[in-house]
Amino acid sequence: MNKRANVLVTGAGGQIGSELVAALREVNNIVYPSDIRAPENPQEHFLQLDVLDKERMREIVIEYEIEEIFHLAAILSAKGEENPMLAWRVNLESVLTVLELAAEFKLFKVFIPSSIAVFGLGTPKDNTPQNTITAPDTVYGITKLAGERWCNYYYNKKGVDVRSLRYPGLVGYKTLPGGGTTDYAVDIYHKALKDGHYDCYISKDVAMPMMYMPDAIRATVELLQAPPDNLTVRSSYNLSAMSFTPEQIAASIKKHIPTFTIDYKPDFRDDIARTWPSSIDDSAARREWNWRHEYDLDKMTEDMLMNLEGV
Repeated sequence: MNKRANVLVTGAGGQIGSELVAALREVNNIVYPSDIRAPENPQEHFLQLDVLDKERMREIVIEYEIEEIFHLAAILSAKGEENPMLAWRVNLESVLTVLELAAEFKLFKVFIPSSIAVFGLGTPKDNTPQNTITAPDTVYGITKLAGERWCNYYYNKKGVDVRSLRYPGLVGYKTLPGGGTTDYAVDIYHKALKDGHYDCYISKDVAMPMMYMPDAIRATVELLQAPPDNLTVRSSYNLSAMSFTPEQIAASIKKHIPTFTIDYKPDFRDDIARTWPSSIDDSAARREWNWRHEYDLDKMTEDMLMNLEGV
């Protein structure tokens, strides 16, 4: 992204897309946000798009002279377990469509995110390495792992400049939770302000890697700006900022809302969370493109509550 580019963002109405579009426009791109549903409020250059419609995607690349694609459209972990076959199609068939278009039209760059969901039972739980056992047992994790391997294949075999991040759980105040296992860490702030109480579907002592949305957006932009010769990972980079348990995030909230209470009522999402890492080794990202996070738990809590109170 060192030059002005025509950029297509799929899944632009989701948690990441809604904030990434603005960030991409700030670095002088012409951005075409797209989603399967039109937004309630008009968006500049918005395109309604079902990512399973291969012909329409191809038409958009040609008509709008698309040079980069940020392919964010996906069905997340908890929702994926409710409809595995649809999750497989949306999360993987669309990735292959994007990679084929990138190869055919020689696009400058493609970004296809992955997730800590690619890990599973047998993966080291603490300080999970960049290269390690990946044994997901959710359809979301399976599709993300398959997508990583296809990204690596298209880079090696067809020269596609594809880049990816294994996002941890993401926390932000601009959109509501979208069906992920880590969504409790977003919903808890809303409930703390509205009700003063939260019923948590994750056990109090289950730690997961997390990141505040401003860090995630900045990491995405910085990776896309990195010189290609600096990058050794073309599957997906580990990415980390902090790890915490529900008990720890509740304690952080109590510093601002002393009367806040929490109960623990684990469900199937707790089982998913227990197969994921507790912390991530992202030294490759820090070494190769100078990744550095800015937010820890308390700094994130302060910013989340301040912004949600103003909504």
